[in-house]
Amino acid sequence: MKEPTLIIMAAGMGSRYGGLKQMDPISDKGEIILDFSLYDAMMAGFKKVIFVIKEEMEADFRALIDERAGKHMEVRYAFQKLDDIPQGYQVPEGREKPWGTAHAVLSCRHLIDGPFVVINADDYYGASGFASIYDFLVNHQDGQTYSYCMVGFKLENTITENGHVARGVCDITEDGNLTQVTERTKIMRRPEGICYSEDEGQTWVPLADGTTVSMNFWGFTKSMMEEMEKGFPAFLNETLKENPLKGEYYLPMVADRLVKEGKATVKVLPSQDKWYGVTYRADKENVVAALQSMKDKGLYPDKLWK
Repeated sequence: MKEPTLIIMAAGMGSRYGGLKQMDPISDKGEIILDFSLYDAMMAGFKKVIFVIKEEMEADFRALIDERAGKHMEVRYAFQKLDDIPQGYQVPEGREKPWGTAHAVLSCRHLIDGPFVVINADDYYGASGFASIYDFLVNHQDGQTYSYCMVGFKLENTITENGHVARGVCDITEDGNLTQVTERTKIMRRPEGICYSEDEGQTWVPLADGTTVSMNFWGFTKSMMEEMEKGFPAFLNETLKENPLKGEYYLPMVADRLVKEGKATVKVLPSQDKWYGVTYRADKENVVAALQSMKDKGLYPDKLWK
């Protein structure tokens, strides 16, 4: 079995946060959230990491990564480019937005020859998810169906106190397989509990504590890369007609289709860890305090990279 590779999606700008939040130090040692994910991944067994970035960000990323985590892991860079589309297609005039998370991962297709894990650059996931997803991928191979996995989090562990968030609400079978992910783009804590809205906050629907949500922490065999590549033209055919300037090819969309077609199973690996992220600038203080507390408890060394 080939070793899993970690793919980190880092091409996006944090529009609500106001800047390139992936680069913002959150410890007195100058570490960023990404350093903690890389450390957790390394401790779980990952040896190779690919960053998906915009080409103009390469120098900034190398300055942060190469002399720190890059001394302990093999680091590669892939560039998400708007014109990286199949032959015969053209970028619509006026389109500036990238083609979505599945397209971001596809930018790594020439660097991947085995199983891989996908995470966001600006989310803190906790150590247990990396351990469980690494263990799954080294012990499972595709059989009659593709054998994928996803780390699932408890909804209440993924909420910010400073606004709304987008989460994928998961439907799961009794034996722990994913049947559907429903994207809820406006979830927040309210006086009556955690709720979501589909009408810009005019009405709110409650979500129960303990609901499993996706935080874009996926584990795939190489087959997923091939399926995303095969499915991209069909996505473009539809999107170029219906939403040419903003339509996106989402990773969960591809996984959901393969599950519904009976071509894949996605095992949900439950995590009890609390998510931390800087969705809003006001989140930073809580993240800094939480990660320092973990260092104080000995869960991380005082300085991650030496």
